[in-house]
Amino acid sequence: MTTTRARFAAFMPLVLALAGCVPKAVALAGSSAAPERLPAGLLARAHQTIAFTWAYQDADLRAQGEGAARVAAPDSARLDLFLAGGMGGGRAVILGDSLYLPANGGMLKRFLPPVAMFWAAIGRLAVPPGDTTVRVDASRTHADIGSGRETMRVTFEGDRLATLERISDGGIVERVTRGDVRTEYEHLAARRKLTLVITRTTDAASFDAAIFEP
Repeated sequence: MTTTRARFAAFMPLVLALAGCVPKAVALAGSSAAPERLPAGLLARAHQTIAFTWAYQDADLRAQGEGAARVAAPDSARLDLFLAGGMGGGRAVILGDSLYLPANGGMLKRFLPPVAMFWAAIGRLAVPPGDTTVRVDASRTHADIGSGRETMRVTFEGDRLATLERISDGGIVERVTRGDVRTEYEHLAARRKLTLVITRTTDAASFDAAIFEP
């Protein structure tokens, strides 16, 4: 019993430290609106290639490089990341709400956000359905989607998805902040961050279906 209590006492400071770095979610701003006011959050183009630079950091690792996402509406994407200095890279395929990695893709999985957050980073709203509360504040539309202890909070600027946050037990655990060029994914509880800076966006007539094979 003494050993168990000692381990618990040693573990509690870590739990409290992690809890302290998770900001509390405040009430939605704006006037109440019908759920139909929430934009659909669909991909803007049928087929496009998004080239970007990226930088990742957590408590133990920092990495950076270049990458490209080949995106096909409504819900298919192929992501390729390359480490700076020719040190290697990896690929992932996202189909709907599923992420597929090659057998040696463990490191890439560490870099990537969850699927809903990935889609938010390129402008698509893809969160589980749930009770929806919508509020409108000038040109912004805010919504909480979820039930119980887990909520996805989204903000649109006009029809453009600007932020997506995952709220658990009243705290903001993860967040995507999407700008015109710069997009950030943060896991606030784990202190992980992935930053993308778009360098080029190119429309395409189509893609070879083979690139989306898991």
